[in-house]
Amino acid sequence: YQRRVHGKQWYQRRVHGKQWYQRRVHGKQWYQRRVHGALCLHYRVHPQQTPNLGTCTANLEMVTPANKVKIVKKRTLRFNRHHSDRYNGLKKSWRKPKGIDNAVRRRFKGTVVMPNIGYGSNKKTRNLLPNGFYPFLVHNRRDLEVLLMHNRKYAAVFAHSLSSKKRETLLKRAAQLNVHVVNAHAKLRAVETK
Repeated sequence: YQRRVHGKQWYQRRVHGKQWYQRRVHGKQWYQRRVHGALCLHYRVHPQQTPNLGTCTANLEMVTPANKVKIVKKRTLRFNRHHSDRYNGLKKSWRKPKGIDNAVRRRFKGTVVMPNIGYGSNKKTRNLLPNGFYPFLVHNRRDLEVLLMHNRKYAAVFAHSLSSKKRETLLKRAAQLNVHVVNAHAKLRAVETK
C-alpha cells in the first residue's frame, strides 16, 4: 500500500514538475533565438510587420560602467518575523517584537537575530545593480534624455506600464545615446525571420 501511495506521489511530482517546467519555458512573453549570428527581437505582431531591433540591442550591451566595485552582502538571508513559523496568522515579513518579556527583543542567546544598522551595505555599493550600474526608472523619452551624460553610471529601467510599441522607440533612442537598458527584452518577443 505504501509503495502504491508513494509511487502515485512520485508520479504526480514528475507530471506536475514537467508542467511547471513547460509553463516556465513556454509561458514567457519573449524568448531569444540566434538567427544568422545576430539576436532578432520583435514585439508581438506578425513577423513581416516587425522591424529588426537586433542592431539596437547589440549596441546596448556595449556600455560598461565607469568603475565596477565588488558588491559584498553582509547577510543574504531574510529576517523573518518571530513566531512566523509557528502561527499561520503571522506572515514572514519582519516586524519588531514589542513584548515586555520577549526573548528576541532582549537579544537572548539562541534566538533569531533582529535587523540593525550593522547589516547595512557599503555606501559605495548601496542600490548598485550586479552589472555595476545604478537603476534609473524611465517612463518616457524625456527621462531617457537625462542619461545622455550619465550613461556610464546609470542604466535605464523601463517602467512596467510602457507598451511594447513605446519600448521599441525608446530602445532605438537608447542605442543612439549608448545607454544600457536593464529590461530591454521585456514585452518583446524573438521570432525567426526568413
